Amino acid sequence: MAWLWSISDPDKLNRSAREILENGHEEVYFSAVSSWELTIKARTGKLQLPGPPGRCIPAYMAKQGLIPLPITHLHTVKVYELAPHHSDPFDRLLIAQAILEDMPILTADRQFEKYPVQIVWCAV
Repeated sequence: MAWLWSISDPDKLNRSAREILENGHEEVYFSAVSSWELTIKARTGKLQLPGPPGRCIPAYMAKQGLIPLPITHLHTVKVYELAPHHSDPFDRLLIAQAILEDMPILTADRQFEKYPVQIVWCAV
C-alpha cells in the first residue's frame, strides 16, 4: 500500500509519488477503505503499524495534509458493476471510489490498469 510505504519505507515509492504525498500542493484524499484494511491487517498480525490505528492513522494523515474520503452507499454498490479483474474487496472499493469521484489513484498494483481509472504509479 502506497500510503503505508510513505510512512514506513519511503524508498519503495518513486519520486513523483513521494512528491505528491509530501509537497502539500495537491489535494490528496485518503479513503476510509484504506483505514479499514490497515486496521484489520494490524489486528490479525499481518501488518505492523507504528502505533494503534486509532492514533497513528489520523496523526499521519494530519501530518501529510490528507483529506478523509468516506465510504458511501454509492461507492459500495458501484463494486457490483466492476469486472472481476481484481478479487481484493478493499481494492475493488477503492477502484469504485476512484471511478465515481473521478479521482486518480496512487497504486503499485498492476491489476488497477484493467479498470477505467486514472493511475499514478508509485513503485520504484
